[in-house]
This record gives sequence, structure tokens and C-alpha cells, in this order.
Amino acid sequence: MTSFRDRVRGVVASTALGDAMGAPIEKLTYEGIKSQYGRVESLMTRWHKIDLPADVRLGRVRGDGIVTDDTLMTVALINVYLTEGRHLDAYDMGNEFVKEIAFRKTFVPELNQETFIIDRLFYPEKYIFMRHVLANCDPREGGIGNMVNCGAAMYIAPVGVVNAGHPKAAYDEAILFAMGHQCSYGLEAAGVLAACVAKAFEPGATVDDIVRTAIELAKDGTKEAIRELTDAARALRAERDDMDKVIETFQSILLKYSPMGDDVSRHIDKVGVPSNHYTPSRMWSIEELPMALAFIVLNDGDYYRSILDGVNSGRDTDSIGVMAGVILGAMYGYEAIAPADIEQLNKVNRLDLFAIADRFSDAAAEMIRDDLRAHEARRSILD
Repeated sequence: MTSFRDRVRGVVASTALGDAMGAPIEKLTYEGIKSQYGRVESLMTRWHKIDLPADVRLGRVRGDGIVTDDTLMTVALINVYLTEGRHLDAYDMGNEFVKEIAFRKTFVPELNQETFIIDRLFYPEKYIFMRHVLANCDPREGGIGNMVNCGAAMYIAPVGVVNAGHPKAAYDEAILFAMGHQCSYGLEAAGVLAACVAKAFEPGATVDDIVRTAIELAKDGTKEAIRELTDAARALRAERDDMDKVIETFQSILLKYSPMGDDVSRHIDKVGVPSNHYTPSRMWSIEELPMALAFIVLNDGDYYRSILDGVNSGRDTDSIGVMAGVILGAMYGYEAIAPADIEQLNKVNRLDLFAIADRFSDAAAEMIRDDLRAHEARRSILD
């Protein structure tokens, strides 16, 4: 049986793997990826923007296994758990997590330097600093007004780890913590992904078990998007090699829940033009989580194929890869990942993924033991 430590290693390493697989092609459409790459199947992929002037690409580099903010913020959240040694809420977002992203330097691979994570973050993630440090908000209201996106869900997997085997607790803690960053369906996705990771830790948990958990806990548009996409994925299993049909089916469903389609880039002509992009709604869902679950279902839990189909589907490729990866990493442990991929990720990002995971595993195991002791103490009340 795969050990708890091995599964935590799987989650941490899969975060980096899915992130780095998708990073070189992020923001490209499915057709754009097909045209430029055929199909990305390796960490050793050239970034589609690498030939642009440095100022246009904001001084960043990607490709060959370089990770992005998805991984950096996941490690930051792990560090908060290591510091606090307990379950978290929005006050920890406004305190220790802010310190991790804005006041403690780390190596940022895209910038090839030791700096603050916030120097790399996109606006909806920088919103954490603005709300908690500059606006001095009530931490539980920190996510209000933010651009609704997948920014909280992409790093929330550690919440699933500390609640391994208890999906509802993972959902609740993810909501309590991430409400300091996100709102609406962006917040909902964080809760559901954490629950999926927690469920995946259960020995013998199947893909259907994880999807069922997601649908049971998800609310509103997130629930319906997951239900529709995973149903479509099951129906398409016999045709999974026809990726044109798979992507056309998935993305046509997503249009009901995410109005952007392929229009994911910002440019001057869009300034002042009203749209429903990234605005709160009980009817909508982020794309990344339903897509990740759909590809896991389509491929019946095949580790690499699920991640690779996800990143090759286009748009927010790295976050789709992360979300598929952390669920499957929790299911299978680190042995599902090619040793050469882990070696490359560690080398290019100056990481030791297993050392990070093992420290976190020890802390998470102690938290779970504390929860079990508290549960037994409560049981005595009824005696």
C-alpha cells in the first residue's frame, strides 16, 4: 500500500510537474499548441514567447522544467503549515502567508534570481498584499472585489493533505483560508480541489469516488460544470484519441460556465469594454478544475496522459496540469512520476521536492493525529 509520505511526495512533485509541463504553452489556444508544437509531451519544451524582447516577456524565462507561481505559492502555503503546525483560516492568509509571498525571498526560476514571490505574481494574487497589508481589511473579507480566477485553487492542495481522508474538512478549511484571497466561484474551486486531494488519499479511492466527492461538495455553477464535463468525458472514453472532438466537446460545455472562451489575453482595445470576464456569479465556474477532472475521467486516472491532455487543451495550461497532477499524485504517490522528470525539476528550479514534501508530511501527520485525538475526546462526551 502506498504510504502517506509517498502520497505527499506525489502531491508536491506533481504540483511542479503539471506546472512546468503547461508553463511554456500557457495562454495558447488548443489550435495554437497543435500548430506550433503538435503535442507537448516533455518538460524539455521551448517557451512560445522566448524569442520576444525581454521587456515584452517581463524579463521572464520558461521551458525545460521551469515552474511558475502555482508551485511557488504551494510551497509558500506548505511553509505556513510548517510554521503554525495547525489548521488555518483567513487570518493566516493575512499574516504568515503574506510574509511568505511579500517579505521572505526565495529563488524565483522565471526571473532567475532570489527575490520575493510577489515580484512574479499576477494582479489577482498581488491583491492579497493590497487587501491585507495596505487596506488592512478584515481577513475574512480579503477576497471580496478580486478578479475571480483560479489563483487560490492552484496552490490549495496542501489543505487537502492536512485533511487527508476527510474531504469535507478539507473543503471547509480551504474556504476559510482562501476567502482571504478569492471570492465567488474562484473561492469555490479552491474548496472543491482541496476536497478532491483529501479524498484521493483514501486507500482504494477511485476516479469515480473523487468525482462523486467533488459533485457532492461543490455549489452552483462549479457543481454543474464538473457534472457536465465529467459525464461528457465518460461518454468520450472510446474516442479519447480524437482530441479535436474531445476539446470541442469540453470547451463547448465550458462556454455555459466561463464566457471567455479563447479570449484570455488583455490588450488596449479591451479597456473600458464591459464583459462578464472574471466577475462574480453563482452560475459560473473556473475552467481549470472541471477540465482537470474531465481529463482524469477521460483517461481513467492514467497519470501522465491525464496531465498531458490537460496542458495540451490550451488556455490556462499550467494550472490545469497542476490540478490534475495533485489529485493523481495523492492517489498514486511519487512513483507515478518519472525519476528523470523529478531530477530536472529539482535542478532547474533549485528545489528539493522530496525534502519539502517529507518535512510537510511529518507536520501534516502530526496534525492528523491531533485531529484524531480530539475526535476521541469528543466521543467521550457521549459515554
